[in-house]
Amino acid sequence: MHMMKSIATSLLLSALATCCHMEFSHADESRPNVLMIAIDDLNDWVEPLEGHPQTKTPAMKQLAGQGVNFTNAHCQSPLCNSSRTSLMMSLRPSTTGIYGLKPWIREIPKYQQHVSLPQHFKNHGYETFSGGKIYHGGNGRQVRPPCTPEFDHWGPGAGPGARPPKKLVPPTPTGNHPLVDWGVFDHDEKDKGDWKVADWAVQTLQGMPERESDQPFFLSVGFFLPHVPCHVTPKYWDMFPAETLILPRMQKDDRTDCSPLSWYLHWNLPEPRLSWLEHHDEQINLVRSYLGCIAFVDSQVQRVIDALAQSGEADNTIIVLWSDHGWHLGEKEITGKNTLWEPSTRVPLIFAGPGIEPGTTNQPAELLDIYPTLSDLAGLPAPEAVEGISLVPQLNDTSAARSRPAITDHNPGNFGIRDTRYRLIRYADGSEELYDLENDPEEFTNVIDRGEHASAANRLRKWVRQDPAPLAANSASRILEHREDGWYWENEKIDPDHPPMSIGATRKEDLPR
Repeated sequence: MHMMKSIATSLLLSALATCCHMEFSHADESRPNVLMIAIDDLNDWVEPLEGHPQTKTPAMKQLAGQGVNFTNAHCQSPLCNSSRTSLMMSLRPSTTGIYGLKPWIREIPKYQQHVSLPQHFKNHGYETFSGGKIYHGGNGRQVRPPCTPEFDHWGPGAGPGARPPKKLVPPTPTGNHPLVDWGVFDHDEKDKGDWKVADWAVQTLQGMPERESDQPFFLSVGFFLPHVPCHVTPKYWDMFPAETLILPRMQKDDRTDCSPLSWYLHWNLPEPRLSWLEHHDEQINLVRSYLGCIAFVDSQVQRVIDALAQSGEADNTIIVLWSDHGWHLGEKEITGKNTLWEPSTRVPLIFAGPGIEPGTTNQPAELLDIYPTLSDLAGLPAPEAVEGISLVPQLNDTSAARSRPAITDHNPGNFGIRDTRYRLIRYADGSEELYDLENDPEEFTNVIDRGEHASAANRLRKWVRQDPAPLAANSASRILEHREDGWYWENEKIDPDHPPMSIGATRKEDLPR
């Protein structure tokens, strides 16, 4: 395939496709390939985002240096299924009603025919491939009419791979969930699920020049780590010695100025709270394991990028790398996701490839923007139904302003709204939090009642959706719902005066307020 000379060429093709409804023939070799790399539960602890000073991610650092690094990108939901559904469909959870780990969007009749990102490229002559975790769980692998396949070719599924004979950490709350584990044990990194996914991607890329088809490819590669269980080999464990390890910056009693709804959003989860980590002396082990898993995944990203270079297709391939949401490691007194604060919503987002000049932008970006952006770069008209907006203006000029902030939904009526300086959180009961990230990057102080920030709060309130979709039929897992007689977590009524001890509270300060 010939190299696309400039971003201007891409934009011209996009304009032609939009205005003339032009579709490319299968033999048109001017279209770029797409390599999409997804990483699960990865927060901003990568070198391009400087979220942790000791993280080691040379592959992501190099990729960001070759393309545009979006330092203020945010997920649309801090949970796997709802986030990935939003990204792949370019629809908000507050539009589809998919806020939890269930349902799969194709189970909703209204969205059985909605054209997903890979289907859109398939419809315009691309051959599509997927390996690892792109959709949540096994979603998309089984096709039931009237739905059409999500991808042409499927590689291995996602998973941690090698695991120790028994959990490495003490029993964790809420049933001692088998996935909630971390630490080091002696095993071969080739036995990890992500190594096998990278192997598949490498082999797929090596085979691209020999394909009988002359179609451009859309290759999705989804890595599981640093999702729990965060098991690492001694090689990656030793990269982060306990004696010099830096823990996240935290503040005692950080949530005294937070809304009670912030607790309800993660009322009863397998991931333990900070107090459990402190009680069992596990925070250092968790942080060390998380950093080690990130370093390992970065090495697999490098393998895939190297294989692309060796395939001869790199000069005509757009690369996009993203994570589905972040992860707390003690900040705000919790671990895991399921919040509307920065550790849970801020994610890596990098675009690189032909015509994309290196740069960095702090303009707010959303994961649902990936769909129209890739369409734009490939010269394809994005479907009218998508809710994202193209990031090509920022790829052309990293100082170009965005027309809207980044908005995260988490269960009906709860919104996190982020611009270049502030984060407004509006909960379903009307309570609010406002953080000045420029002066308070850890979100220690809620300034919603301070007059000097009133204009910022008013500006962001305009983006609060007044008609969010209710929970979709058959919603389950990590869902919060308001009913006439109170708040319900996973269909059980919340009693704020008697929180379930299974949430991992080991001291009074850790209980919801």
